[in-house]
Amino acid sequence: MPTTKSSLNLKKLSLIRNPCEFLYFCWFFSFRSKTTLTQYESDTPIPDQIFKSAAQMGSYKSGDSTFYSLIENYANSCDFRTLFQVFDRMKRERRVFKEKNFILVFRAYGKAHLPEKAIDLFGRMVDEFQCRRTVRSFNSVLNVVIQEGLFHRALEFYDCVVGGKTSISPNVLSFNLIIKAICKLGLVDRAIEVFREMPAQKCEPDVFTYCTLMDGLCKEDRIDEAVLLLDEMQIEGCFPSSVTFNVLINGLCKKGDMARVTKLVDNMFLKGCVPNEVTYNTIINGLCLKGKLDKAVSLLEHMVASKCVPNDVTYGTLINGLVKQGRSVDGVCLLSSLEERGHHGNEHVYSALVSGLFKEGKSEEAMGLWKKMLEKGCQPNVVVYSALTDGLCRERKLDEAKEILCEMVNKGCTPNAFTYSSLIKSFFKMGNSQKAIQLWKEMTKNNCMPNEICYSVLINDLCKDGKLREALMLWTHMLGRGLRPDIVAYSSMIHGLCNVGSVELGLKLFNEMLCQESDSQPDVVTYNILLRALYKQNSISHAIDLLNSMLDEGCDPDLVTCNIFLRTLSEKLNPPQDGREFLNELVVRLHKRQRIVGAAKIIEVMLQKFLPPKASTWERVIPELCKPKKVRAIIDRCWNSLFF
Repeated sequence: MPTTKSSLNLKKLSLIRNPCEFLYFCWFFSFRSKTTLTQYESDTPIPDQIFKSAAQMGSYKSGDSTFYSLIENYANSCDFRTLFQVFDRMKRERRVFKEKNFILVFRAYGKAHLPEKAIDLFGRMVDEFQCRRTVRSFNSVLNVVIQEGLFHRALEFYDCVVGGKTSISPNVLSFNLIIKAICKLGLVDRAIEVFREMPAQKCEPDVFTYCTLMDGLCKEDRIDEAVLLLDEMQIEGCFPSSVTFNVLINGLCKKGDMARVTKLVDNMFLKGCVPNEVTYNTIINGLCLKGKLDKAVSLLEHMVASKCVPNDVTYGTLINGLVKQGRSVDGVCLLSSLEERGHHGNEHVYSALVSGLFKEGKSEEAMGLWKKMLEKGCQPNVVVYSALTDGLCRERKLDEAKEILCEMVNKGCTPNAFTYSSLIKSFFKMGNSQKAIQLWKEMTKNNCMPNEICYSVLINDLCKDGKLREALMLWTHMLGRGLRPDIVAYSSMIHGLCNVGSVELGLKLFNEMLCQESDSQPDVVTYNILLRALYKQNSISHAIDLLNSMLDEGCDPDLVTCNIFLRTLSEKLNPPQDGREFLNELVVRLHKRQRIVGAAKIIEVMLQKFLPPKASTWERVIPELCKPKKVRAIIDRCWNSLFF
């Protein structure tokens, strides 16, 4: 039975203006608090004697406000059973239902994640409760559905109400909500159509409308159209806010167009919009993505000087950027300076630094930072423990890594799949496959279910260790759990099969791979595994067919691919060939497919092998590399260097 509240809060009491009604409510909740649980369960949630006793309290007669307050109380506590018993009583007594009562219930359904219940109740408002629906209740239900991520359902509901027999016309909020849902589905062109319909519905787009549409366009990499909307909104008399500029700045930063970001920030100041922490964080992240860490640090100083307080996102972004550039020591210095200013690094910052220091071979500094973190009272979580375990594994200190794992478990911190996979991989590298398999069993025993990465690691290492039978058993187990193999798992199995001479089975698995999602499509490593196997079998024609398939699938050959074919041409043909003609032809084919970067790489291989390309080959590639767009890209990079 739902727990009941013994008293109303001040907000609810302030709604009760009649003194008799106030006394009635005090008595009502006093009655409920004195009723035992057994009595309460056996009676109706609103006992009749409460209402019958009202006459004894003077001239007060329980009115509609009594029911409205009860509806609010039960809606806030999501007690729907009792709430609808109040509704039933109101129907029996022919009380007036107000739309605001239903809006409270819709919000409660949203809090309880019951969007279909909200839609159902909206449909019953008129016929069952004789309550007129307006755009307010419509928007309330639409918002509940969208908040649950049911964007297709939101479109159905919108079309049903707006395009149906109801007299409800959408307002600006309705359009904002439905445009948001459409953009979330990636249907930006349809969102633009709805946006253009707004004036016909006598609705002027507001700043939220423009922001939502701009965000949708940016996520579809249509930045130029989003920027044009900024001009349009100002012409229409709708002034942009900081949020508007932040949306565009974020889109341009992700694209790496920092020169336009600079112009946009200048425009932002001209419009009287002051950059906030989101603006600074976005630009700092953009600079970090471009590798301009020093300028990102300078922007942090400017941010502080502008009295805009940096947050965990700011510091985390900068430190992650420094770590990715191999400057973990600078990241530690930045963390120290931040702590001097009263800021404390969180577990994500420490894990990034610990991991980075180990990757750079600075194990002593990493362990020093670990001890410093513990001294400062920052309790490590699974992320930090995993980073430390992985780092120790990189240093081949497996005994220490195992001790950290045990310490982690003893302190009640459950290891995750990444923690175990680091150790399993390292034990295989050290030639201790028995210990690795034992750790896998321990992992499943501790209810840590392996994910796709764990399976990939173990399958890869088993195949390298020549244990194909065990790898196949693990592959079957992974598929039985409904997990989808990734590119590493597929390539490892193909490699294992080819190593034992089962090239046909490897090709069968390769063909299955071609039917998978984009993240499981074969890459150059997969193709090279099969090409090498076909070379060993003297299947030159089959290897050529596979190369053609490789080019058709948009995968460019690399140095390993070229070496396989050069060896084939020199060792398997009579008379032997140096491969110059073959590589020239490969450059031409890549050029015809507009894969200029791939063609340039083959030319680089030819020069390394002292196989000069033909003059006609140079004539094809050089003009493409010097096209205006590519020159423009170089100029843009120069501008970026000047501005940032």
